Amino acid sequence: MAKRDAITPWRRFGRRPAAVLALALLAVAVLARPQAAAAETPRVVVSILPVHSLVAAVMAGLGAPHLLIRGGASPHDASLRPSDARALSAAELVIWVGPGLETFLEKSLAALAGEARTIALGAAPGMRRLRRRAGGAFEPHGAEPSVAEPSVAADAGHEAVNPHLWLDPENAARIVRIAAQALSELDPANAAAYGANAARLEARLDDLDRALRDRLAPVAHVPYVVFHDATAYLEARYGLRAMGAVTVNPAVPPGARRLAALRRRMVETGAACLFAEPRFRPALVAAVIEGTGARAGTLDPLGADLAPGPEAYFTLMRALADDLLACLKPAR
Repeated sequence: MAKRDAITPWRRFGRRPAAVLALALLAVAVLARPQAAAAETPRVVVSILPVHSLVAAVMAGLGAPHLLIRGGASPHDASLRPSDARALSAAELVIWVGPGLETFLEKSLAALAGEARTIALGAAPGMRRLRRRAGGAFEPHGAEPSVAEPSVAADAGHEAVNPHLWLDPENAARIVRIAAQALSELDPANAAAYGANAARLEARLDDLDRALRDRLAPVAHVPYVVFHDATAYLEARYGLRAMGAVTVNPAVPPGARRLAALRRRMVETGAACLFAEPRFRPALVAAVIEGTGARAGTLDPLGADLAPGPEAYFTLMRALADDLLACLKPAR
């Protein structure tokens, strides 16, 4: 019986190992291409950190969205960096609140992200919307706390709608469902993963909602003043009692007459606190609370100091509860 040739495996190629190596590399490249394509997830851009956090959690393990507005920048008048412009130009999905919040972004979307699917959450079906409160003093209706109107029609103009909708965990769950559906439509190969992430996230949001309700119950009817009407959804969800705002438009400083009227209102209602926001001057807060007996606090509805990522939304909401409790609870 002839002995099988057991010498070098490239003998059948005429002892040319380079040919074998070339064929092997070609096979690896061919096999790698579909894997890379399957692993590619949609290019997603999100405007503000709280919404970015929710979308990042839906995409966890698959990809990460690009965040446009970072740090303490105001969504009303932020400006795009070159990297943001590139991200918008390449985006397949853009999620923002709408022109009532990210004022600067409307023209940029039209100019740079014309090919992307764009979702304005403020106009999304099923989203709970509250009216902007028009005056600096939020007058109560009868014996009820001064909270925003219960809803606004879906086709209401953005000027009438309070855009800070992410501060209601029920709206946050809606954002999660909206993101998961959009991502699944763009990337059906990973639809099951987006759905599983969304289900876990909604369960966590339910737990967060219950925890916040329990924590904030002791201060639910303690009156306070905010810098501008940015926390209406939090107040409506948990029965909190904001009775006024320093300014209707955060870009316009209040006048002396308005501050005097607000101070009188704070004394009349026994307001325990005035909550500023990180971008606004502490000296102005001190001037407003002088002689009222109110304390100064800070509420940050955007998470200016938080690192972006899937946990940022939960950190933000717990921090808001901590700050409310720290200022509204009676001093011992």
